[in-house]
Amino acid sequence: MDKTEFQETKLVTLDDVREAQGRISHACLRTPVLQVLHPASGEPTWVKAESLQHTGSFKFRGAMNAVAALSGTAGDRGVVTYSAGNHGRALAYAARRAGVDATVVMPHTAPQFKVDVTRALGATVVLRHPDEFVPHAHYLAEVQGLTLVPPYDDPLIIAGQGTAGLELLEQTDDVDVVLVPVGGGGLIAGVASAIKSLRPDVRIIAVEPELAADLAEGYAKGERTVWSREMTLRTIADGLRSAAVGELTWAHITALVDDVLAVSEESIVSAMRWLAQDGKLVVEPSGAVANAALLEYSSEFEGRKVVTIATGGNIDLQAYAGLITGPSDH
Repeated sequence: MDKTEFQETKLVTLDDVREAQGRISHACLRTPVLQVLHPASGEPTWVKAESLQHTGSFKFRGAMNAVAALSGTAGDRGVVTYSAGNHGRALAYAARRAGVDATVVMPHTAPQFKVDVTRALGATVVLRHPDEFVPHAHYLAEVQGLTLVPPYDDPLIIAGQGTAGLELLEQTDDVDVVLVPVGGGGLIAGVASAIKSLRPDVRIIAVEPELAADLAEGYAKGERTVWSREMTLRTIADGLRSAAVGELTWAHITALVDDVLAVSEESIVSAMRWLAQDGKLVVEPSGAVANAALLEYSSEFEGRKVVTIATGGNIDLQAYAGLITGPSDH
């Protein structure tokens, strides 16, 4: 995206997010904001528990908004998406609620648990090589006349995810910082659009794994950066393995986000353990990276009211138990 295209990019507005909220409030849960104590300092922090949302992640907000906005003809033809798991599951459920057929193209490296639960919701699941699953979804949309519902780089998806930001402000007083996990960037784009419109003084900080830190690199250089699949597949945070944020989400991040932090794999696991012990939340690695930032960068947040978003809890329980009962560096 060159400078002219960037300047002409239309960002999602507060009105767009409020319209989405009106569309989906009947279907989405108003997830709680829970207080947890920092394991080192004992200071209170707050967690927006999107792991308790329908289908186990914030992704249901955007998927439901996109499906609810379909015209009758588009709904009759059905929808298709590409997903590592959470968006596919969310779209499958949103489509089932609306009586719409859904096809989800997933990488064959996706956790079997996420494949199984998506199929269980009635979606047709197609597995492809990680380098092929995105173009294959576009191919199916073209040849079968399906409506493509992208996982993040779409105004309806961004606006739907932004409803979590509206709720967060309604549920907390005097928040100073919001930490948001980032893969493709749809959540932080929507949350930043909502919060910065109402509370421009609140700092919005993106968090991603060090092993999939394409955004941190690009943000530092001032240009959108793409990492190889081989690099991003190294992280246990399988929901954050996008090779890059989207072009539309990059425009939102550049305009609205205050900083980007990268966290270690060890801190992610420690954050999962922290959320289980103190918050009684089952959170997958992708959903724990914001709290991992509170472990690694605790001195940067002293004296500030911080809210993290625990984005999802979709993980096989055996794998989860193996992670949180292992050794910790924190």
